[in-house]
Formats: sequence, structure tokens, C-alpha cells
Amino acid sequence: MKKMLASVVSRVLGVTQKPPLRVLLTSCNYSKDATIDIKSCDLYRLDSGPASSTVLTRDDGLKYYRAMQIVRRMELKADQLYKQKFIRGFCHLYDGQEACCVGIEAAIRPTDNVITSYRAHGICYTRGLSVKSILAELTGRRGGCAKGKGGSMHMYGKHFFGGNGIVGAQVPLGAGIALACKYLGKSDICVAMYGDGAANQGQIAEAYNMAALWKLPCVFICENNRYAMGTAVERAAASTDYYKRGNFIPGVKVNGMDVLSVREATRFAAHHCRSGRGPIVMELQTYRYHGHSMSDPGISYRTREEIQVMRSKSDPIMLLQEKMIGHKLSSVEELKEIDGEVRKEIEEAAHFATTDPEPSLDELGHHLYHNNPPFDVRGANQWIKYKSIS
Repeated sequence: MKKMLASVVSRVLGVTQKPPLRVLLTSCNYSKDATIDIKSCDLYRLDSGPASSTVLTRDDGLKYYRAMQIVRRMELKADQLYKQKFIRGFCHLYDGQEACCVGIEAAIRPTDNVITSYRAHGICYTRGLSVKSILAELTGRRGGCAKGKGGSMHMYGKHFFGGNGIVGAQVPLGAGIALACKYLGKSDICVAMYGDGAANQGQIAEAYNMAALWKLPCVFICENNRYAMGTAVERAAASTDYYKRGNFIPGVKVNGMDVLSVREATRFAAHHCRSGRGPIVMELQTYRYHGHSMSDPGISYRTREEIQVMRSKSDPIMLLQEKMIGHKLSSVEELKEIDGEVRKEIEEAAHFATTDPEPSLDELGHHLYHNNPPFDVRGANQWIKYKSIS
């Protein structure tokens, strides 16, 4: 009623209402695109590598900025919910590494496959899961992407195979997914992601070997955030050149704090795989702001000053913001408007994640198999039975 009265009064008095800020901002004289130089990659067993400059359109820049801000705010909200005890158990946050997940997704097809470690929240979002479904899964609610039964380390989506809780175990699984792509005659690839700590696992060397023998379309991506579970890479690895670890597989080392560098390198790697040349190893040099998990304060093996330097000089959101403003693709005001919209979206998702009901105990045995007839599952003792429904 008040809005109707205000509208009538404004028409009678000839008062024009101010257009929304977003309308004013989008009417500014922004550039449609810009050519931006990016850091050259280090190469291994390759004659040429990813482009050293790229075109960033205004639309893409805004999309990447929003996605990285959503991942950042979502992880900060997860930190808060964990401390409020809405989230229990293991929780590994992704803030600081946003350029990796956003850059990778920008370079691959929706039908390509991705599998990653337990630090999976950012990849979950870029693969198409909503913030609501991610936060609700963290709090164990029915509206979660795994119906509240997977938690932080076990989230899944279309062409996204998790979230895996065993260090390094997702890498041979990723090679298997790539084998399926080749066997079925598809042009899709698999991106198998792991950390610098997992890079020392023997099963990764075995996966490299099979992928090279069979020329599987697999991009092995090592997210090198420098500290594994809490040990500096120099103390844990005889060779810290993770992009050379494939030995007989080509490799590329990338600035993982720059979303455009990650995008161009992933495009190059994906083309390498699709062209039938077999697997490739990518090392993304990145940094996590939080500790290894929520139980790790993250300052016993590195200094607060080091973290602050990374935030002030290499933050992926800040770097993209500077590029967009410097090339007149956006403005401070427009990006602040996006920040406000993101904060609102995260708050709404958090409210859902803390008020949605938990799954009932009757559903405990559901979804063990796909398209399987119902059967009984034994509980904690032989007298307790749960019905499993696909």
C-alpha cells in the first residue's frame, strides 16, 4: 500500500524515482573486453605452453569475480557455523584458493568430469551445486547435496565425483574415469585434483603409469598450497617440482593465485588430452588462508606475517579486481554492489542450513545402491534393521 501511494504521489508531483544503483552502474562506459598479460608457465617435456596473454571479457570477469566472492564468503560462513557447532567433524576450507576452482571450471566443458580431495567446497560450487545445498550438507540437513549424510568431505554432483576422504585415493579413481571416457569414445576428459601432501603417495605414481600407458585423457592437477597438513613442502618432498613428478608425462607449473593463468593453463591441458596425446600434470601454486582443517590454527608452522603478506599481495580476488578496474571492465562501486548481493545470498543459505530438518533415522540405509530393489540393512546389532531404498 505504501509503495502504491508513493508511486501515485510521485506521478502527481512529477517526481522521478532514482533508478537502482546496478542500473546506473551498468550504464557506465565500460570496456567490453581487454587483452591482459599473464605470467608465463614453467614447462616440462613440452615444446610450447599456455598463452602468456589472454582476452578477458567484461561478462566473464564479473562472473569470475562473483564466483570467487561466493566461495570466499561461503567458506568464512562455514568457519562461523563450525565454531557455533552447527558443523561437526572434519572441515577443510578453501579460502585463498578460489582462483583454482573458478579458473578450472572456466576452461572445461560441463560434461567433463572432476574429482578432488576433501578440500572440496569450492569445486562443489563451481561444478554447479548451490550454496544452500553445500552449507546444508555441512550441517547435516535433508536439503544437503548428499541428503545430509555425506558432510564436508563427501559431496557429489553431475560429472563431479567428490570430495574424497582418503589422502590421494581420488587420483587413481580419476584415471579410471578418464579410462571410461576413452572406452566410451567420448571427447570428455577427467580432471583429477590432489594436494602437495598427497603428491608423495605411491598410488599417484601408479595412476600416472597406467594413464601414460593407455594415453588416458586425464589432467592431473596438484594444488600446491605449500604446507600439506602442516609441514612445509621443502621438509616433506625431495623434489618440490610437482609438475615434473610425472617423469614420462608432460607438465606445467602455473600461478594458482591468478584466475586467468589457471584458465589458460587448463585450456591448454584440456586440449592436450582431447587431442589424443595422453595425460598431463599441472601444478597450481596457491595458498590456503585457514589451517589444514578447522582443528588446525595454521600458525604453528608459518607466521601470521606470512599469511598477511599473501593476503595483501597475492589474493586472487584482489588480483582480478585490480585487472578489471585497471582495464575499465568494471568499477569499485559495481564490485561492491556484487559483494553486497553475495553476502545476502550467503546469509540466506546459512539460514536454510541451520533451520532445514535433519534426515530421519529411517533414511539411514537409503541410497546405498543405484536402481537396486529395496533390501534390509543391519544396524548396530542384529535386531535393528533399516530399509535401503535406491
